[in-house]
Amino acid sequence: MGAVSEAIDPRYPTTDDLRAGARRRIPRFAFEYLDGGCNEDVNLRRNTDEIREVTLRPRYLGRYAGADLRTELLGHVYDAPFGVAPIGLQGLVWPGAPELLARAAREHNVPFVLSTVSTASIETIAEVSEGRAWFQLYHPTEDGLRDDLLRRAEAAGLSVLVVLCDVPTFGYRPRDIRNGLGLPPRMTLRNVLQIMARPAWALATLRAGRPGFESLRPYTPPGLDLARLGAFMDATFSGRLDRERIARIRDLWPGKLVLKGVACAEDAVLAHELGFDGLWVSNHGGRQLDAGPSSIRSLEEIAPLGDRTTLMVDGGIRSGPDLARVLASGAQFAFMGRPFMYGVAALGARGAHHTMTMLETQLRQVMEQLSCERVADLAATRIDKRGL
Repeated sequence: MGAVSEAIDPRYPTTDDLRAGARRRIPRFAFEYLDGGCNEDVNLRRNTDEIREVTLRPRYLGRYAGADLRTELLGHVYDAPFGVAPIGLQGLVWPGAPELLARAAREHNVPFVLSTVSTASIETIAEVSEGRAWFQLYHPTEDGLRDDLLRRAEAAGLSVLVVLCDVPTFGYRPRDIRNGLGLPPRMTLRNVLQIMARPAWALATLRAGRPGFESLRPYTPPGLDLARLGAFMDATFSGRLDRERIARIRDLWPGKLVLKGVACAEDAVLAHELGFDGLWVSNHGGRQLDAGPSSIRSLEEIAPLGDRTTLMVDGGIRSGPDLARVLASGAQFAFMGRPFMYGVAALGARGAHHTMTMLETQLRQVMEQLSCERVADLAATRIDKRGL
């Protein structure tokens, strides 16, 4: 029986343990921003619950050469079939989080995706990742801003552009409204008391300095509270994509192009026809449409297109078994956001490596239990709901 990697902190062997550690270590307003969905959190819970309805069938007899997690994606061979999804305001959750995750992703040879509204700049993440990171674009209202962001990403050497399509409006997130979330957070008495109760976070933030939207610093008014942040985002970015906007991006961007937020077969077919190199099935972590389908249900609908394009997925994935389930359901690659952020919030710099190693170890164990030598073999293990 193989030993568990020494890189895994025995206090945090699961994502649930990391989540609990993050909750103990960071202010409540930061934890609720990371942990919450929208409206009543129905789709947030549905994401994980419906992934776990998928059952996989093991085979124990016969020759088996061992599990190989390496996966080719958009022309690059990664050491595992998962990456770090883009998250905004990462430095609010833990100071320097995007840099910590980008560095660990480079060392583990998995992709890190920088959000337009993260707290590290395109140029910083390109340097930390040695040009291996991806950039996620919130589509600007003004063509000049779009063109400048793409120019900077190309100049920094980033090879994959992820265009977001599932944020046509600013999500209704009750926790963030109650907490007055912004950069910096509104200093109500409640928020001040929360900070005082989390000295490790407070000291780390003091050392790192006030987080900001670094990629947007040349274009953003300083000190946005939640109300002005929402107004700024609505005025500056338009998540509505059409043929003309997509064609212009395709003309401007010389590298690989991925559409993130695909949730139905009709959009997937159209996106493929418009020249995207890959489709990323997502419901924004359950943070935009509480009445929408879970990511795994959208993936099942879109999966027949997998022989024509590269399919990725995120949403509700919390473990190696969850990874195996979505990879058995039509995805060629998976992304996660919250598990990695729980990791750095709970363990700081060590948390990024811990979480990646934990997930690699869990997925390898599942593949060995199923007798899958390659990630692509997982598809044959899924048990159809109608039976064997």
